[in-house]
Amino acid sequence: MISFSDAVEILRERRPERPPVNVALDDALGQLCAADVTAKLTQPPFPASAMDGYAVNFGTGIKSGDRFKVIGEAPAGTPFKNPIGIGEAVRIYTGSVVPEGGDHVIIQEDVKRDDDVITVTELQRVPRNIRRAGIDFKRGDILIEAGTKLSPAHIALAAAANHARIKIRKPLHIALLASGDELVQPGSKLGDGQIVSSNQAALSTLISSWGHVAEDLGIAPDNPQHIRSHIARAGAADVIVPIGGASVGDHDHMRRVFADLDYKLAFEKVAIRPGKPTWLAQKGEQYVLGLPGNPASAYVCAHIFLRVLLGSDSGRPPLSLPVTEDIRANGPRDHFQRSQIIRKGSHLSVTPFQATDSSLITPLAKSNALIHLKKNAGPWKAGDMVDVYPLYDGLP
Repeated sequence: MISFSDAVEILRERRPERPPVNVALDDALGQLCAADVTAKLTQPPFPASAMDGYAVNFGTGIKSGDRFKVIGEAPAGTPFKNPIGIGEAVRIYTGSVVPEGGDHVIIQEDVKRDDDVITVTELQRVPRNIRRAGIDFKRGDILIEAGTKLSPAHIALAAAANHARIKIRKPLHIALLASGDELVQPGSKLGDGQIVSSNQAALSTLISSWGHVAEDLGIAPDNPQHIRSHIARAGAADVIVPIGGASVGDHDHMRRVFADLDYKLAFEKVAIRPGKPTWLAQKGEQYVLGLPGNPASAYVCAHIFLRVLLGSDSGRPPLSLPVTEDIRANGPRDHFQRSQIIRKGSHLSVTPFQATDSSLITPLAKSNALIHLKKNAGPWKAGDMVDVYPLYDGLP
């Protein structure tokens, strides 16, 4: 049995290769940017009106009652070609090119128009309402750095910079395999002794949220031949994730079948709870990360191990937050306790869930973080600082 830190180090060293691939912007959301994205143009490429109104030369100032002759119009996409002189105005719209000589836009609510003459009705204090060329970004600027997880805003930025495609790290193909005679798919009619398997649904969505592709290989009965058949369906998947079947009972065949198929074991037990039966094996370029079958164990271990293997962990250190309740001293294994980060104003704290049985899903659904209690550490009193790993992106 190895330590949690040793297991994480092994997983980091064995991450599958993720070569860069060039994809359409629509396919880049949630993926890791593989190369810096630079601007192909300046944005905006010209001085642009920020309001509907009239472009003028501010001169020495504009006061209520001043009059301007309207010499033309500049709809968005159709620039007015002539310069603006003192006492002249061009009807302009949001996004329109500001003609040469224009340095101020009087909003349409501040004028009264009579044929081709406008009269200013409000004092214009300073030149304004024009977006300078390049105020957003300039050609050649690095807009998105390599390694960034691409959000909708990043996609918009790449599009505005005139990119139709973007290089991402190739998403990994993850094959999920549950095992157990007692398991049935969600929506099934349950027989005696049967339970619904929730792990594939939970882990598939989790893997997708990390930007990878999850495939459900189904539920294999507790039979070596059937398990072999299900494994064969994985094909060239980058990582196979068997769920359950890793213990030492007479009907736990999963790990033995992989060993018979020449997958070489890297580790087989980790000193943590939940999740001690977690194991890692490899055959060629294909990895196998075996997770425990209990739902909370599988979910927690996916976060602390599978996410690392896939290279989807943030790499950030844990948060240090005050705990709201007493926690008793921990035993000889690192404990990842389901918990909830709570915000009150600018203050963050974390509340542990005391129901820690690894079969319980309700506390998991209420959790947004894991408290990491080191082995043989504690006890902790309310207000003591503890290490906390958020479960979801966007949490503080």
